[in-house]
Amino acid sequence: MSGKIKIALPVGDPAGIGPEICLKAALDPKVRAACDPILICDPDVIARHAKACGIAANINVVERVAEADWSGKRINVLACPQPQAATLDFGVVSPVSGRASIAFCAAAIKAAMDGAVDAVAAAPQHETSIAKAGIKFDGHPSFVARQTGTDENGVYMMLCFGETRIAHATLHRSVRDAIALITRENVARVIRATDVALRRLGVATPRIAVSGLNPHAGEGGLFGREDIEIIKPAIDDAARDGVDAEGPFGADTMFHMPGYDAFVVMLHDQGHIAAKLLARNAVAALTIGTPILFSSVAHGTGHDIAGKGVADPTAMIEAVLRMAGANKAASGFGAA
Repeated sequence: MSGKIKIALPVGDPAGIGPEICLKAALDPKVRAACDPILICDPDVIARHAKACGIAANINVVERVAEADWSGKRINVLACPQPQAATLDFGVVSPVSGRASIAFCAAAIKAAMDGAVDAVAAAPQHETSIAKAGIKFDGHPSFVARQTGTDENGVYMMLCFGETRIAHATLHRSVRDAIALITRENVARVIRATDVALRRLGVATPRIAVSGLNPHAGEGGLFGREDIEIIKPAIDDAARDGVDAEGPFGADTMFHMPGYDAFVVMLHDQGHIAAKLLARNAVAALTIGTPILFSSVAHGTGHDIAGKGVADPTAMIEAVLRMAGANKAASGFGAA
């Protein structure tokens, strides 16, 4: 046992690039210096991906995290048997892969809830495969909420890259349904959750910018009144609770504004387009508002390149390192 922070890496869709990028992340020198990573997967799945991708991996399969050995360059794999997944072709959409990926993620969350690991950094899921398996899944935040017994209404996604952090009031909803969720209560909750997350990430006095819903934040009511009647009162509510939040600002210009530790947006695309344009394949998605530290990559399963050894692990490495940094900030781990 090394005494470092332990981070679980559920490998996501076994037909995609998740196993490959988890292997690459677990071998990355920066990751190994920051934490002890442990992959959550069926052992045959991970061995198959390592062979196909030409990754030389000394795989150590364990039944419990306590049995892991991080000496040398071992890659520890917490066994989560999904035997049907090991024979799937790369790049296929299948209920088998959907069930397996959810099983891996659920096992990682349980390990975090049990205290066996300090955080989770998850590889991408394939939502169509999960739907084919008949499993409810509309993104990691709500799934983590259900697995941890947390109210889904208080759980959100924050995209992180470099020093930029973007939290979302709504996520995987139609635009029509998302607008209905832009309420004073919900917007105030996401602002407060963002403040708590920033403090957990080590930001002592967070400053938050909040976007509007409409173009130019409504332009004083010319383009809609939600910004005046819902979002501004929500910002004021959070401010009365001691949160340093300002806005609403136009979502098209807000990200250029200096001095803010995070931005809160109303709709999925207001944040995701900016993040993926500015940091392609290097964005970590942090779930905020739950009792565990959980992050995931913000890109897809890469079915077209699965098993070819060419997947870029940058976002996976970023997700792991961010979790390691968050855990140290929250617990004082490794403090002088």
